[in-house]
Amino acid sequence: MKEKIKINPVTLDIVKDSLIAVSNEVFYAFARTSMSPIIYETLDYARGITDVHGKLLTQGNGACAFIGLIAPMIQEIVDKYGLENMKSGDVYIINDPYMGGGTHLSDIGMVMPVFYGDEVIAFVGNKAHWSDIGGMAAGSFTTDSTEVFQEGLRFSGVKLLEGGEICQPLVDMMMSNVRYPETAQGDMWGQIASLRTGFKRICELCDKYGVEVVKGSMERLLEQGSLISYKRLRELPRGTWEMEEYMDDDGHGNPVKLKVKVTIKEDEFIADFTGSSPQVISPINTGYSSLCAGVRVIYMSILGPEMAVNDGVFDPMRVIAQDGSVLSCHAPAPTSCYFESMIYSVDVVWKALAPVFPEALGAGHMLSVCSVVLAGTKQGNGEPFLIVEPTGGGWGASQGKDGEVGQFCVGDGETYNVPVEMAENRYGIMVDEYSLHTDGKGAGQFRGGSGAVRTYRAMTDGQLFTASFGRNKFPAWGTGGGKDGSYNYFEFHRKDGSVEGPMGIVARKLLNTGDAVRMVTCTGGGYGDPLKREPEKVAWDVKNEYISLRQAEEEYGVIVDPVTFTVKGLTEKREK
Repeated sequence: MKEKIKINPVTLDIVKDSLIAVSNEVFYAFARTSMSPIIYETLDYARGITDVHGKLLTQGNGACAFIGLIAPMIQEIVDKYGLENMKSGDVYIINDPYMGGGTHLSDIGMVMPVFYGDEVIAFVGNKAHWSDIGGMAAGSFTTDSTEVFQEGLRFSGVKLLEGGEICQPLVDMMMSNVRYPETAQGDMWGQIASLRTGFKRICELCDKYGVEVVKGSMERLLEQGSLISYKRLRELPRGTWEMEEYMDDDGHGNPVKLKVKVTIKEDEFIADFTGSSPQVISPINTGYSSLCAGVRVIYMSILGPEMAVNDGVFDPMRVIAQDGSVLSCHAPAPTSCYFESMIYSVDVVWKALAPVFPEALGAGHMLSVCSVVLAGTKQGNGEPFLIVEPTGGGWGASQGKDGEVGQFCVGDGETYNVPVEMAENRYGIMVDEYSLHTDGKGAGQFRGGSGAVRTYRAMTDGQLFTASFGRNKFPAWGTGGGKDGSYNYFEFHRKDGSVEGPMGIVARKLLNTGDAVRMVTCTGGGYGDPLKREPEKVAWDVKNEYISLRQAEEEYGVIVDPVTFTVKGLTEKREK
């Protein structure tokens, strides 16, 4: 066994932090070079650096749904090709939902080995949502696919660049099968450019400190992550907690059961999803990798959300799921809307553990990505446009804090909406409304955060609207005595005044000039007994239209003056 070289611990930490800085530079290099608004505005992508064995060293900003998906993606490439068959400048492309790191076909992963001299010392990887990757519908991910072949091009770990030279036949095939080739090619080169940035910076570290010091720092990152996670795990309550919930449905009216048993031991955190529904013919299935990514969100919330993400941190975590289930699907199951079951899996673990870890886990939130795809032509010039975006909503309240308003779901994390001005400039729509959904639900000592209302009006004929709004039948749950929040839905307001909906799932609904779609996301669940909310806060809520006068009195037991918005008195129920 090779003996470890002795390295000054200060130097190790400098190099370790430098690797994190390199990873951040890779992230922003892609944001500045991509072509799709869902990447450079929304930031629906992730990047990471692994060691030579595919162990994740650092992964930061981006979609929470991608936490820990870079490493299994890279490990698939290493297993398929072998280190000995790789060349400096190689880049591999992978989006297979059934392989390591898989989500849905729209999320394109790229992997680049980092050579220092003749030796592979690390890998750089990124994963980004392309606006279109072919398939049966514009935007590629749709709500009515029944098999993966309808959802676009599938790359099961293919070499895109060899020795720095692009495989032009592969690129030609890709561009012939996507609807927006110029945008796709821009995103492709943006991903490649960011990988090359990581390659260059890691080699510069090796030049400055020596390759053995850099490799030693990689080991230190993993060791520190493992030591900290095991230490914190030993401080947690031990036991087993179970939860069972049903998703809205499978898109065909059939219930989908999700079941989990969470066990925390001195040296293990186990989430066992045995008993969940088999995979279905609608695209809400998820692969095992994305299931693990979902569980990691709650795992890190409990152990410490401030911890740096690396594979050492996840050493104690184990996820069990039956092969062929809706949470560990296999080919040819469609996965366009994988995020629905993946985030529901987060929710059942969250709900099971919320009473045990109230300081870390609050009440239920909007749950769904509330994904929107709108394709059509722009007014005036007739150019095609494509909207692919998530929708913000309400988060649940937590111990000592009201819920956040108008934020994206737990799967999106550090992502953003497209500004109204940009949307109206780039797309064939007018934004009639973008406001908070103040329905007053989610009552509690700490109030659930409001969702959002967004209305798009078509400016041309023939636009096609596709959306998947989960949490459409079961409201955001309250905890600790707090009340439930509300639901996500959308409805169509036709030019002739008729209204269709509310509904939670639709594929390619036709919008003509003057028609509008009104999208509404839920208010999060409340935390604690509403009668314990400070009366002055209740009056402030009424003044700012988060709740009504009636809700203040009935839910919170506070009588508010409708003119001055001061507390006039308390109800008998409140005074008991």
